[in-house]
Amino acid sequence: MECQEEKPIIYTMENKPIVTCAGDQGLFTSLYTSLAQQLPREPMEWRRTYGRAPKMIHLEANFVQFKEELLPKEGNKALLTFPFLHIYWTDCCDTEAYKSSVKEDMMRWQNSLRNHGSADWVIIVVETNDTKKKNKTNILPRSSIVDKIRGDFCNKQSDRCVVLSDPLRDSSRSQESWNSLLLKLRTLLLMSFTKNLGRFEDDMRTLREKRTQPGWSFCEYFMVQEELAFVFEMLQQFEDALVQYDELDALFTQYVLNFGAGDTANWLGSFCAPVRNWSGLLLRRPIDMEKRDGIQRGEASLLDLRSYLFSRQCTLLIFLQRPWEVTQRALELLHNCVQELRLLEVRVVEGALDCWVFLSCLEVLHRIDGCCDPAQLAANCSHTVGLWAYATDKLKSLGELCGLVSKNGPTSEDLNRTVDLLAGLGDERPETVNSLQSPYKKLKEALSSVEAFERHYLELSHAAMEMYRAIGRMRSARLVGKSLAEFYMRKGDPEPAEKFLQEGLKSYVSEGWSLPVTHTRKQIAECQKLLGRTDDYLQTSALLAGDVNLTTEERTHFCQEILTFAGKSGDKSKKVALSMGVFTQLTRLQFHPATASVHSGATLQVELTLRCLMPVSVRIQELAAIIHFDVDHGGTLGRSKGAQKQKHPGTLMFNHSKSSAGPPSLASGPSLELDEIQDRSPSDNSLNSVGVICKNTHLIMRHHDSNSPPETTNCVSPPTLGIKEGGQMLKVQDVMLEPGNNSITFTAPSGQPGNYTLRQLCVTVGEVQFILPHIYPSVRYEVYSQEPQLTVEPLSEPLLAGLPQMVKFSLLTGHYAVKKGDALQLSNTDTMPILPSTSCSARISSPTADLVGESILFIQSSEKVTSISLPATPPYHTLEFQLEVLCIIPSGSERAGSERLTNGEVRHRPRSYSHPDTPMTAIDQRMSIDCPWSIYSTLLSLTFYIPFKTKHSLLSAGNRKYIQVCVQNVSEMNFMLADVKLTEKQHTSLELQSLNTKTQQLLCSKHSVFCLWEVRWKDDLPSCLQCVFSASFSPLNQDVSAFKPFHYQFQLERVTTLYSVRAEILPPVGEQHCRCGQLSELEVCITRLTEPAEGELAEDNKTDTEGLKTTKLMYEVADSSSNWAVCGKSSGMVSMPMAANAIHKVRIEVMPLFAGHLPFPKINVLKYLPHTAPVAIQSDPDSCVENDSLSLLDKTLDDQGDTASIRSRGSIHSVGSGDQQQKGVAMPRLEPFSPGQVFNHIHAQQVLVLPTIDDHIMEVNAT
Repeated sequence: MECQEEKPIIYTMENKPIVTCAGDQGLFTSLYTSLAQQLPREPMEWRRTYGRAPKMIHLEANFVQFKEELLPKEGNKALLTFPFLHIYWTDCCDTEAYKSSVKEDMMRWQNSLRNHGSADWVIIVVETNDTKKKNKTNILPRSSIVDKIRGDFCNKQSDRCVVLSDPLRDSSRSQESWNSLLLKLRTLLLMSFTKNLGRFEDDMRTLREKRTQPGWSFCEYFMVQEELAFVFEMLQQFEDALVQYDELDALFTQYVLNFGAGDTANWLGSFCAPVRNWSGLLLRRPIDMEKRDGIQRGEASLLDLRSYLFSRQCTLLIFLQRPWEVTQRALELLHNCVQELRLLEVRVVEGALDCWVFLSCLEVLHRIDGCCDPAQLAANCSHTVGLWAYATDKLKSLGELCGLVSKNGPTSEDLNRTVDLLAGLGDERPETVNSLQSPYKKLKEALSSVEAFERHYLELSHAAMEMYRAIGRMRSARLVGKSLAEFYMRKGDPEPAEKFLQEGLKSYVSEGWSLPVTHTRKQIAECQKLLGRTDDYLQTSALLAGDVNLTTEERTHFCQEILTFAGKSGDKSKKVALSMGVFTQLTRLQFHPATASVHSGATLQVELTLRCLMPVSVRIQELAAIIHFDVDHGGTLGRSKGAQKQKHPGTLMFNHSKSSAGPPSLASGPSLELDEIQDRSPSDNSLNSVGVICKNTHLIMRHHDSNSPPETTNCVSPPTLGIKEGGQMLKVQDVMLEPGNNSITFTAPSGQPGNYTLRQLCVTVGEVQFILPHIYPSVRYEVYSQEPQLTVEPLSEPLLAGLPQMVKFSLLTGHYAVKKGDALQLSNTDTMPILPSTSCSARISSPTADLVGESILFIQSSEKVTSISLPATPPYHTLEFQLEVLCIIPSGSERAGSERLTNGEVRHRPRSYSHPDTPMTAIDQRMSIDCPWSIYSTLLSLTFYIPFKTKHSLLSAGNRKYIQVCVQNVSEMNFMLADVKLTEKQHTSLELQSLNTKTQQLLCSKHSVFCLWEVRWKDDLPSCLQCVFSASFSPLNQDVSAFKPFHYQFQLERVTTLYSVRAEILPPVGEQHCRCGQLSELEVCITRLTEPAEGELAEDNKTDTEGLKTTKLMYEVADSSSNWAVCGKSSGMVSMPMAANAIHKVRIEVMPLFAGHLPFPKINVLKYLPHTAPVAIQSDPDSCVENDSLSLLDKTLDDQGDTASIRSRGSIHSVGSGDQQQKGVAMPRLEPFSPGQVFNHIHAQQVLVLPTIDDHIMEVNAT
């Protein structure tokens, strides 16, 4: 028997698996409380079939008295009434009692289970101390009774007999016994669940696979799979239970879709019956038994099945604490049901679906309100706002259907329709009878009167809009507002309607919805006309007149509205200002001339291309362009035409969106329009600073808000427009604008120099003005007044010195008109004379580079001035002519006196310098020109390049001297070199004998020519030579008259050979030749060749024992090629007598490091000056370099000249530290000899070095 009273089934989760109890009912009753409490306390792992994930579940049971009627009959698939486990309770310890009654009762119980195929059973033997005391005489050990029971009933399943010891006592033995029993019961229950649920699922799967067979019923299958869902819910596995309902939902939906595609099923006929009840969802009951019975009988409609199925899903989702998924599923359900009714062609009373959807939305919202607190609802309104908006939309449809929105109220037909709709709702459900805000009462009240409907509709609409705004969905909020606007318009209240329409228009315009923009503007125009807002109505009418989404008749109607108002006579001082973008668009602007830059007084035309958006021709009284003038203070005077004048585009294209709606082109802000600004010196027009200025700051920095959209053609409300006062205007009167493109030409003002910017356009049509407040991108042109500019430039690059070159003079007259008789006065110079010409013509061209005329120039030359008479030339024209000039190549060391120009300024001779972009040496030649338009002389500069690089060197062969001159062609031109000479200016007795055999030599580009002379003298060789190298040159393939002279002067100092250095390497004793790795002796012999000159004295002022004057020399042996190792002292001081043929020898040990013919080690000889000798700074001997090709001086001397010990040629350096010299302490110094003073005989000598003797023995075996 049951231990508690049976309760009606309200929630399926309160049902529990049935466990039958047979045997001693009194015993079980005493243990029921403990058993029912402890059984679900510990979770068990439930491992399911088909690889499904295991779960931990708490098992509960409904213990009932065993009755044979509870056992399942064949074919019964109900799981809720299925007993999953059978228990037999006994506390028998008496053998006689067991044999006489207990055994027979157990046999009957087990036979009954066996007959019904139930194999899930267990026998529980309870042992207590009271039982033992009553039957002391006949009592047997407990193990004997248990063994008998196991032997009689549990032959192969001994674990099916469980002993419970002292269950009512509080002891460890009793607790252990309880734990063992509970574990056994949980295990057996789980085994029974797994087995029976698996069998049930297999049967259900088999039934589902038969769905294609005739006679298969979805309703029967629905009840079977719902039974499985009930079991999962009973086990509190709500997710698995929800899966069963989702599978049923998906299966039914697929059948409906197949039906719409033509694949019908017989059982769908019951769901195609007309809908007779539309009471909405019922979510306040866990199970709607009325609808479930209808499904079980096969009499449920489509709405009944969907309502019941969703109510069960809603219940499980709330158990799973997923209320927001309920709202999402509800919105999908409501939309899908409407479509399914259409697919199944179910007959529904007009308005019935709207009632069902409205009630269902409110029912879902009420159910969510009941399980969530207000804070959760406010934070998750994004999940519920869809239901609010859907309910609002359906209520509006019901109001329109029942005549509650019209101005005159509902008719009798509307009232009859309302009664029919309310009748289909049926009686109010008992769950909501006491609720004042139930969906049933709200709908019934809303349909009862116009005022009630308006109150409920506005309440729902505003609630939905506020929720949309709270979650940032402005588009949806404005869509609800647009629906409200239509409601107000049907009620005849245009003022609030316009506000909502304007808000909706913002979304359509920003997102580019063309057709909704057109439709909304038509509604706005209607509202504005009813409200009497003329300016706004005309603006909207102009937008609609140019909207291509409307028909031609509609566009013409709105255009005629504008023209009708424009034709009215009224106050002419107060014209209606509208945006020009809605009437006509500026598509192109073109300047003539295309440079958009003219001089003052010139003609400049501006051609505008306007695209008229109106569908008909419109005559405009005036088209005006407002110009802003900006005086140019910086660059109008004295700037060059090509470099300084700003460039403005001659043609500008303006892009406009062709559709009536589209993303505003300036939504992200206009692009920066930058320009260069220069600050120049007013005296010489030199550049002081350069900066960047933004020309459209007024567009970049202005504030965009919701009331002033950037694109006037897509504007929601017209911006405030006006013409700026004080600007110049370009006007054209009486123009007919045709639909499409129209060309209009203005003549722009060009009187005053400066920058002119077109800021605004204004089209006047009667009393209406269409204004373009900003022309973007910026349109401007320049009027300049320019001073005459004289420039000179070469006709070919580069200009070569020494050859006649043509240069072009360009005179930009600017505002000055050259008169007949005006002349240019050029100062003549020796370094760049102007060559006479028999004929020189001048070319006069207009500002557009068109040839105006040509004239012969008259050129007169005197000693100091060349005068060029100019032909008459109009202002702002260009006068060009060419002259031939010759830049004299400087000879080198000449230093002439200063000259003065015609204006009294001192002319400085040009200096040559190295140019970084070319290997040629550059010379800047400046010309002073007196112009008739200025009291100041104009200085022009030309850069010439010397095609040659010349260098000289002194070569020595003992006492014999040679001078070599190298001429290198560094230009790109080939030359012919002739008449090469070398002379000495001071000593007539000196003879320079030429060793050059050719009179003319070809000097190719990037090549060199070497010339050589031997110096011969009679008495003594002078210590200093002043030489002049001269030659003639001309470009290749020119006649003899084209040769031009070329001179090069240089000076040679200290050319006499003072010392001779010889050396010999002596092999080791006993050896004939030097051997690698063995020490050898290097014997150095230094010989004085000449007597001391008159100015040459011994620096140390000492004499030797024989009374001869001596000087100190320092020798140094070094080998930079690493062929020799100097062993011992490598340098030293020698005292050398200053007498002819004086000899000093030094021996130094050296070791050859390699075998072969090795060059001698390097031997350097330097002057040693004591600390008492004065410091003498020698001058640079004009690039005199020793490069003795016959017998060169030791090159290490030259190398040392580039090191830190010798800072510059001819300088004297101390042997000591530089710090001591800076402190004034006199230190000894070393000074290198000048080139040619020391002749080294060993420069080209070599010595044979044998390899070392190899004494190693190598054994070779040959087989």
